[in-house]
Amino acid sequence: MYEYRHLTQEQKAQLVQDRKLRGFPPHEPPHPVRDQVFYILTAACYEHRCHMKSALRRQQILNLLFEKFINVGMEIRAWVVLPNHYHLLVKVNSDAEDPTTNYYDYGAQAPTTNFDNLGQIFRSVHGVSSRQWNLSDNVTKRKVWFRYSDRAIRSERHYYTTLNYIHYNPVKHGWAKSPYDWVESSVHWYLEHYKREWLRDLWVKYPVRDYGKEWDN
Repeated sequence: MYEYRHLTQEQKAQLVQDRKLRGFPPHEPPHPVRDQVFYILTAACYEHRCHMKSALRRQQILNLLFEKFINVGMEIRAWVVLPNHYHLLVKVNSDAEDPTTNYYDYGAQAPTTNFDNLGQIFRSVHGVSSRQWNLSDNVTKRKVWFRYSDRAIRSERHYYTTLNYIHYNPVKHGWAKSPYDWVESSVHWYLEHYKREWLRDLWVKYPVRDYGKEWDN
């Protein structure tokens, strides 16, 4: 999004044309893989501005997200909310074939859902929070959010590496010295239910390494 601003008019036109030829929207993030079970979903504040510096706003976003996802029968498996973006690991399609269910399925089976619900969820959550925060900050017509992106989880290793990555995100971006220091993260839920040894073993078995390079830097 930010590199696009520095292109010439000819370069912009060529980029848009290339995206159309690939079947992508001209300017929005594409969502080409729609039939998988699990996804990492990412949303960022517009221009990565820190509109969620307060713990109150980060918790507000979490509450809205859980409400909306639960209402459509989707499971949020992991989460982290930072001052300028958030990540979710979500079980989206329960009716799709899930060959790794025995590895990382817990709790009751979620009802059948539709990938298209995601757009509606994010529009609702971002719309409500934008209006409230602009009113609170006494500004008008400020763009608070950019569009969300999704990446399909391809395997058991990808799933658990994503889980580790989400929990490590506050450290990666310099907001905390330890994953356990960041409140708005599912690491505390896993610590309570699976204990520290399980988390430590998971970190050793599924190291993050360069995960997120280029798209979350």
